[in-house]
This record gives sequence, C-alpha cells and structure tokens, in this order.
Amino acid sequence: MSVPPLPLDLPRLPAAGPRRARALMIQGTSSDVGKSMVVAGLCRAYTRRGLVVRPFKAQNMSNNAAIALDSDAPPGPDGTVPKGEIGRAQALQARACGVLPSIHMNPVLLKPQTEVGSQVVLRGQVLGSCPARDYHLMRRSLMPAVLDSFHRLTTEADLVLVEGAGSGAEVYLRSTDITNMRLAESADLPVVLLSDIDRGGTMAAIVGSHALLSQPDRDRVVGYLINKFRGDWSIFEPACTTITEHTGWPCLGMLRWFNAAETLPAEDSLALERPAEGGGRGLVISVPRLLRVANFDDLDPLSAEAGVELRWVQPGQPIAADTDVVILPGSKATRTDLAVLRENGWDIDIHAHVRRGGRVVGLCAGFQMLGRVLRDPDGIEGPPGETEGLGLLDVETTIGREKTLIDMDVTDRLSGCRVTGYEMHMGRTQGPGLARPWLCLDDGQGRVRDEGARSADGRVMGAYVHGLFGADAFRAHWLNEVGARASALDYEHRVETTLDALADHIEAHLDLDALLALAR
Repeated sequence: MSVPPLPLDLPRLPAAGPRRARALMIQGTSSDVGKSMVVAGLCRAYTRRGLVVRPFKAQNMSNNAAIALDSDAPPGPDGTVPKGEIGRAQALQARACGVLPSIHMNPVLLKPQTEVGSQVVLRGQVLGSCPARDYHLMRRSLMPAVLDSFHRLTTEADLVLVEGAGSGAEVYLRSTDITNMRLAESADLPVVLLSDIDRGGTMAAIVGSHALLSQPDRDRVVGYLINKFRGDWSIFEPACTTITEHTGWPCLGMLRWFNAAETLPAEDSLALERPAEGGGRGLVISVPRLLRVANFDDLDPLSAEAGVELRWVQPGQPIAADTDVVILPGSKATRTDLAVLRENGWDIDIHAHVRRGGRVVGLCAGFQMLGRVLRDPDGIEGPPGETEGLGLLDVETTIGREKTLIDMDVTDRLSGCRVTGYEMHMGRTQGPGLARPWLCLDDGQGRVRDEGARSADGRVMGAYVHGLFGADAFRAHWLNEVGARASALDYEHRVETTLDALADHIEAHLDLDALLALAR
C-alpha cells in the first residue's frame, strides 16, 4: 500500500506566529553516536537555566513510540484532546524540558515493518505503509509539514534543539532530505557535528563529512563535539588539531562517557545487541529478541529491579531452562515475528516452559501472539493472510486500519494498584479468554473496562498496555505474584535523577554559554 498523496492529507492548520526562539542543530557523523541523549541533556541543562526549551527531530525511524498531544486538533465530545504518536526519544527530550510531548516535536515517524518498508506516521497519525523507494521519492512533499511544525515550536520557546538523523553527510540523499542539511538550509540552522569516539574512526568521520559536504553545507557547521570519551584527553588533543586543520571547524568540547546512560530508555533496538550490564540475580525473565521488536522500554523498570535478571535471548539461542518468566514484547510486524519465534525454536521452548509450570506474559503484539490466530486481511503489517498463534490464550486477533491511541493513568481493580501507560495498536482481540481479564481498569470517572486475558491457571497473561511495569505499586504486586520480591525502586524518580545527572555531566564538560551563542 502506498502513502496517500501529500500534502493533501495535512490538516488545515492556522499559520504559525512570529519566530521567537534561537535554534541549534546537532547532527551525527553516523547513527548511534548519542545525538538523542546529548540533546536530552542539553534540554534539561538549558531548562534549568530558566530558558523555555523544545526538542525537534523532523524524521525519526524507530519502533519505540510514545503518545503525544495533538494540540492543533479540537477536543472530542468528551472534552479530551486527540492524541498522536512520536518517537520515544523526543518524548524523553520533552520530559527533560519539563513539558508534555507534542506531535510537532517529531512530525514524521517511520516504523519499520519489513526490510524495505515502514509504516509512515505524519503529525502523530498513521498514513499507511510505504516501501522505502516510494518514501524516498515522496519525502519532498513532507517538507512543508516539517517546517510548519518546527516554526510552531519556535513561537513558544526561547531555544529549539534540533536533532538530525543518521549522518548528515549522506549527500546522495540530500535532494529529498528533510532532516539533516536540507532542513538546516531551509530553516537557517547552525549545525554542530557529534562524533562517537568509543566506536573509533572519529578523525575520519569528521574529516570525511567535511570532504563530502558542499561548501554551503560546510559553512553551516559551526564546530564539532566528541562524545563518549574515555581516558586521557591530552593524548587525543593533537587529533583535534588535525581535524580543525583539515576542516576549519573548531572543537567545541568533549563529553566523557556517561555511565548512567543505560538507565534511560533506549531509542534504537541496536541497544539490545549489546551485552546487558548490571541487573539483579533472582527472578529470571527471558525476552526473545524479535526482528521487529517495538516499545521494548516496557521492560526497563523490571531490569532495574535488584532481584530480577532480565535476559534478551538473541536469535540462534534457546530460552534457558532456568527461566521463571518469558515475556513476549511488542512488535511492529506481529505475524513476521511469530515466524521468527518458530524459526528459532522459541515456540517449542515456550510450550516446554509452560508445561514445567513457568509463566508467560505478552505485551501488545506479544499478547496477540499468545492467542490462537492472528489475521491481517488487508495486509496492514505485511502480505495479507493469517498466522497460527501460540494457542496459550483462547483469543483471536484481527489487524485493522484504525489505530488505538490511549494514554492512561487509572486504577486496576483486580490488584488495587495504580496503572500508568498507554495503548498503541491496530489489532482487535476477541474470544472466550477475555472473560478472564488480566486487568480491570477504572479511570475514576465512572468508566471501567476489562483489559487483556489470563489462562485458567493464571500462569499465562497478556494485555495491550505499554508501560505497565513503570508503576511502582503494580510492578511490586506482579513481582510478588510471580514469586519475587520488589525493591523500593521509584522508577520515575530514577529517570528524573538520571536526566539531572546527564545535565550535570554536560554542564561539566561543555561551555553551554558558548553553544547558546552559536544558536540563531
């Protein structure tokens, strides 16, 4: 299915007001150099200095998404403001600024479904699925929406921190670029290059970027930053001299390795390929590493528990026999990832785990996988068809075109605990298994609904709620239910403390006054 013609699908929005904010763009020399985290740290640091700060990333490619306000849409009949979705990284950056996330902070979100195609989300709403080649050709038509969203942020802030995507030196993409140098030109943004020295090749990455960029794009670069440095800085200083001699760009600072980075939600599934650091010893939770895994930060609160050992099971590895709980996470291509489960023999491992008395939890797409069948008649997530599920819950799911987006702060009547989180799915689940719900959600305004399902013996459960384990009381209740002891962890406080520590780290290593002076 192709994305509808653009910009005809754009909402009719009032014109943005006069620009108030200065802006500065952080581009990377490659993906995964730490752009999102550096921008989050700068957001918190400048906010603490009394500035009104907003994050912006024109296009994000990630299956980790968050609910955001559609501030331009009128309230619904019940008075609620319509919701959209943006990348998880921009939601974290908004939190660093002390504001709610907005659809304008990430106007284009690509959610990969296949090797050559993604679901396209424009200003929080799904347009459809698009092959990579088609999307490459139609990106130009998205620039008006991108610039409109950017300018809306500039009317309400003192400073807008703009994050690029991947490498800004991918010059073969520049003619249709909406997120790096073409955006910088269109919005008149000064650019700071960020390079990750931990992966090596920093000199070549920065000098190579200079060699590839056109002279006008080179002139937009006001300097470069070195990220994730470990060791004696004086040893690397001559390299900075060489870089500056070849490029004319000054070194604007060096950020040392930030040890607490792993305690913040990761944006990219590349993070799941690294060995886990820390973790508890006690309850063993195994999570199959699905090909299109989505919203895997659902599990961060569990991995932070001292009495929990959370293991990501990589392809080709079995689910270990000492596992206490298997969690099936979200996925952007559920039928594809059911095939991945079977290709790796994880379905056999899961059934054996259940026969031994083990527990299984499914979150969103993982919940769908636990049912008897998953149907996609319109080919929303891939080729039309249906796939047999694991059959551990007596439910069936049909993927439809309408997307459910619900932000929640409710009480679960069954556990008596507060539940916070969100729903973000295109499936509708039905069947006798729903008569045994996992949750009974009460919004405190007279609306109560059952959510999810449990098996007759209570050992298999699933629900559509993302972020379920972020609520401390519910997480403690669930851990007690599965035979573990929760710590006194205040997860939300932990995230806030880490953002403050990140801002302290950035304040200690960068000249924020000098960076602010470069913004315009």
